[in-house]
Amino acid sequence: MHRDPYKICSPPLNRYYESAMTRLLRARSIFRSVLFLGLFAMAARNVVDPDVWWHLKTGQYISEHKSVPHVDPFSFTRAGAPWVAHEWLTDLLLYQGQHIAGWGGLIVLFAALVAAAFLLLYLRCGPDSYVAAVPTLCGAFATIPLWGARPQIISLLLTSLWLLILERSEREPALLWWTLPLTLLWVNLHAGFALGLTLSALFLVGEWIEGLRTKPTLGELSPNAPRLRQAALILCFDLLLVPLNPNGLRLFSYPLETLRSTAMQNYIAEWASPNFHRLQYWPLLILVLATFAILSWMQSTVRPRDLILLLVSLYASLISIRMIPLFALIAAPLLSRELGDRLHNRSRKFLNRSPLPPIPHPLLNTVIVLAMAIFASVHTAQVIRHQPQAEAKAFPERAVASLQSHPGSVFNHYDWGGYLIWKLYPATRVFIDGRADLYGEPILDQFAATYQLKGEWREPLQYWDIHTVLIPPDSAMAVGLGNAPGWKVAYADSQAVVFTRAPDFSRRLP
Repeated sequence: MHRDPYKICSPPLNRYYESAMTRLLRARSIFRSVLFLGLFAMAARNVVDPDVWWHLKTGQYISEHKSVPHVDPFSFTRAGAPWVAHEWLTDLLLYQGQHIAGWGGLIVLFAALVAAAFLLLYLRCGPDSYVAAVPTLCGAFATIPLWGARPQIISLLLTSLWLLILERSEREPALLWWTLPLTLLWVNLHAGFALGLTLSALFLVGEWIEGLRTKPTLGELSPNAPRLRQAALILCFDLLLVPLNPNGLRLFSYPLETLRSTAMQNYIAEWASPNFHRLQYWPLLILVLATFAILSWMQSTVRPRDLILLLVSLYASLISIRMIPLFALIAAPLLSRELGDRLHNRSRKFLNRSPLPPIPHPLLNTVIVLAMAIFASVHTAQVIRHQPQAEAKAFPERAVASLQSHPGSVFNHYDWGGYLIWKLYPATRVFIDGRADLYGEPILDQFAATYQLKGEWREPLQYWDIHTVLIPPDSAMAVGLGNAPGWKVAYADSQAVVFTRAPDFSRRLP
């Protein structure tokens, strides 16, 4: 039988334990503050994502035209083609944020969103602050390659919140009604809303299987049957809210089309499987191995619901880098729960034998938090200050400026398409940019063949009547154009080269 240390101690010692426990709780609050100030500092990074630029321009387009585009306005290869701007509200928020608060505002905003996502994960990792911190940090390190000022971070936050609602609804079923406004918001922010609906469905399946295992007597319902009916009804309401977006019913099929797109899988690095030969994916590998090793070592009985979620999220993360956060959000609480139970049992034995260790003085705690806050502020300020240099290093600022004298259609490096859109639209239209779902496999194949000098690599240049090319100087195409008749170098530096062609050499193929 468990002995309560407070009941076996004398009144003075009882007061000692009560005082010590109060100070321990304060110490844990300090620890949480330090942890998440550290996460905020880690997440504060320069805005260099290649896609952020066309997101900004889309937000500007929406702001100026007071409407969401349904056809492509930015390229000449897909001009007028249907385009699902599923991130329209995020694009608008990005543009307004950058317009009002500058790059510093976006850096601070997205660092706060990342920290908030892992705060919600931390809340799901159990009551022990110190134990919960370990899986939370493991999950954070596993997802670092995907951090930045990008719409996917909003889906990371909303997925984390959705999981918290689903888990806590087991005790408070009414919490599930909060998924309705969340769905309405999410479906206009990012196509990642499909993750939330999928998680709800998986929770239903898992808990239905658990209900079957309880084996109710004949004529009786499973104890969780009423809650499952309510959850299923709310999921139906969530589905009914999906068409309430500028693209309407199209968003039912769009996430599935993206997942099944061979163009996305073949050409977009984030849709490929993680390469564990690269150091940045080792934290994911460690998290996967640690999760299954600890579950096996402790001979844990994992709930069917949790096992389904774990296996589905593991499969998704091994198929696509984009899905790594899903596995981190599922695995970390399971890991924390197992570690917490084992350490909790040992701590009880320790409390029954020994007095509590001394707790740091409140003044020292305050100094620690202030020091961490100062560090986070200074680090973030440095990141903001270096934004112009980071932009100039990642994108051909001077070469793009030189293109102002060459308006028209430009064949461009894939990663620079969004930057060109932000800087030169509408005078200049791009061959391609980060909207791989819009361009599809034909245009992506044309780009790859021309850029890598494969097959009849000149044909796309002739077919699209291209007179200007912006590419890195060390690319195969730069070598090919350097030796091709009719092409000349209009601008060159160590980062980019601009080739131009005289009209006499234009020939549009039939």
